[in-house]
Amino acid sequence: MLIDLVPSFLEATSAANPVDGYRQYFDEHRPMLSSYWRNYVLDPDSSPAEEVMRHAVTARRGDLYALLESVDVKKIAADALARCEDLFRVDRPVDLYLMVGVGDANAGELVVAGRGIAFICLEHFTARPNPDTASLGLSPDLIPLWIGHVIAHTVRYTSPASKSEFVQIIAEDGGWYDYWQSGSRATLREMLINEGLAVAASHATAPGFEPRQYFGYGSRQYRRLRELEAFLRRAITEELHHTGIGYRLRYFAGGTGVSSRRLAGKILPERSGYYLGHRMVESYVTQHGIAKALRASAEECLATDRETMEAQTP
Repeated sequence: MLIDLVPSFLEATSAANPVDGYRQYFDEHRPMLSSYWRNYVLDPDSSPAEEVMRHAVTARRGDLYALLESVDVKKIAADALARCEDLFRVDRPVDLYLMVGVGDANAGELVVAGRGIAFICLEHFTARPNPDTASLGLSPDLIPLWIGHVIAHTVRYTSPASKSEFVQIIAEDGGWYDYWQSGSRATLREMLINEGLAVAASHATAPGFEPRQYFGYGSRQYRRLRELEAFLRRAITEELHHTGIGYRLRYFAGGTGVSSRRLAGKILPERSGYYLGHRMVESYVTQHGIAKALRASAEECLATDRETMEAQTP
């Protein structure tokens, strides 16, 4: 189901007291927005949340209004959602939210009471960087790519056929996805495969972009990771079965310090796990298709990757 929260958010910003307007908007959509805040922003009931809300409702958003006037975002999203449902053989309900965010995430995934949720924060897709909203200035043409990425995660987390470690982790948390808890309990192997499959899914959903765009990399970063691939494959072998939030930060988070990204004497580019994970799942996706791959265990994907690598070795 496609759910558009943007009109409600903009209505809140025009209230006599915009912060009170935002709080009313938050309460009307509390299950989803509370989970979004706790996973991607901060505790919405904490004292710093007041200032975050205030900034969100007073930011200048001329670029967002221009986007909404010139681009049929709802149609783009609806078409991408339908394509994902077909390509991924979606077998559990998933909600796709169009929204205005209050943090840096341009897109993300949640599981709320067992239901998969994907969201796209439109302020990042106005094609214009906006310091007032932390907009990334991405082209709206990239919206289907990111929808494919995040819906792929909801399939892996909620499909009855999924063999992902995240299924058990989410079940043990009562049907809720927590970025920090799951990141500390899933193995590095699972996290790599999980993000690699989401990249492959985005490519299937929205083909035709430059390879680096599916990772959210700049040209220089993409070239560097291609150069480091053989090193990365060797260096992480002994860590694949390890768990700990530090692995999620080292391989998948932006804004991490240099010391957090040091591995075997080298400094890894930020978010290197997306590239490496994608390379690890390519063979399985090619052989079995994206729908089956999204539900495969991490070890199944890695076994196929090893077989392919061995076959290519003289």
